[in-house]
Amino acid sequence: MSPEVIVRSGVNSTVRPGAADATGPVPGGPATPTLDVDRTDTGYRSWLKEAVRKVQADANRSADTHLLLFPLPERWGIDLYLKDESTHPTGSLKHRLARSLFLYGLCNGWIRPDRPVIEASSGSTAVSEAYFANLVGVPFIAVMPRTTSAEKCRLIEFHGGQCHFVDDPRTMYQEAAALAERSGGHYMDQFTYAERATDWRGNNNIAESVYSQLRLERHPEPAWIVATAGTGGTSATIARYVHYMQYDTRVCVADPENSCFFEGWRDHDADASSDRGSRIEGIGRPRMEPSFVPGAIDRMMKVPDAASVAAVRALERAIGRKAGGSTGTGLWSALKIVAEMVAEGRTGSVVTLICDPGDRYLDKYYSDAWLEDQGLDMAPYAETLASFLATGRWPE
Repeated sequence: MSPEVIVRSGVNSTVRPGAADATGPVPGGPATPTLDVDRTDTGYRSWLKEAVRKVQADANRSADTHLLLFPLPERWGIDLYLKDESTHPTGSLKHRLARSLFLYGLCNGWIRPDRPVIEASSGSTAVSEAYFANLVGVPFIAVMPRTTSAEKCRLIEFHGGQCHFVDDPRTMYQEAAALAERSGGHYMDQFTYAERATDWRGNNNIAESVYSQLRLERHPEPAWIVATAGTGGTSATIARYVHYMQYDTRVCVADPENSCFFEGWRDHDADASSDRGSRIEGIGRPRMEPSFVPGAIDRMMKVPDAASVAAVRALERAIGRKAGGSTGTGLWSALKIVAEMVAEGRTGSVVTLICDPGDRYLDKYYSDAWLEDQGLDMAPYAETLASFLATGRWPE
């Protein structure tokens, strides 16, 4: 066996097999070598630079998303805005998250050439991650509930990804981690890293974008921003930015049925859980996710699923746009806050989000047959909204 020659720090030492342990100088012997392992891989670093460039170029090409007005009576003195995240290249709010997660994974050395990226998702994040995986040239596998909408599955496959289904949504995490272990790939784990990967201080994050777009409005600092929570990353980013910039804006998170976020926040219970998956795709979780930051937000509402559907259909009548069910969850809560402001004689602005487009859910939230099958009656909630928008009084 040939001796290994180590040349570092001006010392040329020869380490021979079977030599004494080099923990200190040997009297009369050579100087103790500096232990040094160099794993420089020029091929990988060239690939990494190009991958990061492609992801950053996507952001550079993308214009900001629109801030739309929901029509309210002028006499109320209140403006309700919807940040339209459905106009991203992959059609949802999750495009921002996926870009941040890919940059985070690439710059940490976790995403490697030819190795798959695996994600646990209810669909929209997987669509966006499939897009970025295809952009940088790595395989992508989405681990999703079998109930995920067919349109989301089609979009994942359109961007070159694969769909791996589970029957119980609570097993997504373990299945995704196991799949990454078996394949030698990287489990992206949006539910852990969403709040870490996003720069909440600025860098044109969603909160900074909202305030910039409101700058010339009559109420440039909103009284409330209403978000919904899937990973919890968006509400964490918005709330942290509000606190960092010393705004007086309050942050409300709207939670659907079959999600534990509301109960965990209300009861200060980090172990809260739900034994069923959310019917409102993209939001609501069966466990308290690591990226959900309870202490950063001011208020939560538990919104019935039928109310979410009623609100998203009211949105279509108001602005002529279909949106996903999570948009309805946030809009219901935002309108309830507007009603409180009207009742108290306060003026100001409220902001919520259009999370993704409704054409992904034509067989769900826009299907009366699906509502009947789910046992959901949206009629009372539709009447509440119609009455409020006509009179300014919330009938609940």
